[in-house]
This record gives sequence, structure tokens and C-alpha cells, in this order.
Amino acid sequence: AIVEHFDVAYELEDTMSERGKDMSVLDPTRATPGDIITVRQQVPLGLGHAIWCARAIVGDEPFAIFLPDELMIGKKGGTGCMKQMVDAYNEVGGNLISVLEIPMEEVSSYGVIQPGAEQGSLTEVTGLVEKPPVAEAPSNKIISGRYILQPEVMRTLENQGKGAGGEIQLTDAMARMIGTQPFHAVTFDGNRYDCGSKVGFVEATLALALEREDMGADVRAMVQRLLG
Repeated sequence: AIVEHFDVAYELEDTMSERGKDMSVLDPTRATPGDIITVRQQVPLGLGHAIWCARAIVGDEPFAIFLPDELMIGKKGGTGCMKQMVDAYNEVGGNLISVLEIPMEEVSSYGVIQPGAEQGSLTEVTGLVEKPPVAEAPSNKIISGRYILQPEVMRTLENQGKGAGGEIQLTDAMARMIGTQPFHAVTFDGNRYDCGSKVGFVEATLALALEREDMGADVRAMVQRLLG
């Protein structure tokens, strides 16, 4: 579905052109440079396994991971999450993950870092725990769905056993790499929406719609009507 979304839809474009429709609405689907290569995770064995399925594409290069159910929007006038991470990577190299601070009582639903030295938005990662009980959580800084990892993680995942939830966890593989390579967390300066839940998906849709110049006022009025 993603490949087809960014592909050329000849029939659609021809029909729109014949009917005098505004073709600029298709511009966002033409904005992705390069090729899209896909692989399938045949069995749902966890995030770590899904990443490992792309090992032939990654090869021996550092690579970035975006989890689609985590929508990360930079503050107005600022930069996006991955741009902030790339800037940090150019400074410290190694492995990086984005993190957010959340209420302590919510940490058991996420991967959590054990923090070391801090410098600005950068925090040294000395340990990682997947979905810990609140009483055992080393911090309230959770992994938030953006990563820049070295290719060695693929070799670690090669023999990774099942972890939390009976799945092959990427967090466990990353934890095994700590101490062998630089490992830092970048505290994201922006807004994060959990689109893995129904309410989070609605929140993200409304938040982005309210920011748009072409519909923000109408959406705000609609919400006010619904609340009234």
C-alpha cells in the first residue's frame, strides 16, 4: 500500500486532468526521492524480528528506523525528530534512540532507558528495559519510536531469543550492544502522538488539521459545535 501510494497513478491523474482538477493536491505523493524497497515479515515475531528481516537491504551501513504508530511532529518553526537525531549523530556517532519523559505510572507500557551522563538533549544510555514494572523502572524516559543504529545490531538479532510478550524485542538486542559502541538518547523537542490507540489516532488527526491554514478554522469551528 505504501509503494502504491507513492507510485504514479495514471488513471487517477488522467481523470483529474480531464476534469480540470487541481493537480497540486498530488504533490505530497511525489515528494519521496529514491526507490522504495519492501520486505515482508511473514510471521509476527516482534519488532526485533521485523528489523532483522531488512538485513540484506541495510548491509553494513548505519540505518534509521521510524515506527509508524508513533507520529513525531516538531514544534512550529523547529525541526523534526529524525533531523534532531541526525544532528546528534553527527556529533557523537554510534547508536541513538529518541526518548520522551512521561509520568512514571505509565512506563510499564514502553521500553525505558537507564540514564547516564546528560548534556543538553543528549543522555548517555547505560541500560535498556522493555516494559518494566513501575517499581523497577530505571527512569521515566521512554523509547519513542525513532532510532539510528549501527549494522552490528543485525548480528545481535540473529541469535536473539524471545523477550517480553514472547516476541523478539529490538530493545533486548540494543541492550546487548551497550558498552561495545557509543549509545545515546535524544530527548525529542516536539509533540508525539500515539497512533497505536484509537484516541491517539483521533488526537493526531485533529492536531494536524488544526495546524493547517486551509482547514484549521473550519475544524476548530466543527469541534466547538460538537462540544457545544
